[in-house]
Amino acid sequence: QVQMMESGGGLVQAGGSLRLACAASGRTFSAYTMGWFRQAPGKEREFVAAIARNTGNTAFADSVKGRFTISGDNAKNTVYLEMNILKPEDTAVYYCAAARVAANVRNRYAYDYWGQGTQVTVSS
Repeated sequence: QVQMMESGGGLVQAGGSLRLACAASGRTFSAYTMGWFRQAPGKEREFVAAIARNTGNTAFADSVKGRFTISGDNAKNTVYLEMNILKPEDTAVYYCAAARVAANVRNRYAYDYWGQGTQVTVSS
């Protein structure tokens, strides 16, 4: 059974940093694309970042480029999202996801497995 568990969310002031982690279990994800998405109240779930575990290639939404980084630890089957210079508009529930084949890593429908999400709140 595949499980994906996010952690690291919380409340932080604008300009601060948080590090989210996504621990995956149930299979080996070394060849998967791992992504982070977020959903704010009343809004669609949107792409944040992704990493292809076998190549290390990364992609970021324009809104977080230069502030967020994504990395993976194959030995731990864990993916991290380092978030810096946080803004109130980054407030959302953050979800990690895994895709076996993702022609478009920004497309949420390309992902096969999802975590339950972790809340990130940035105060002004």
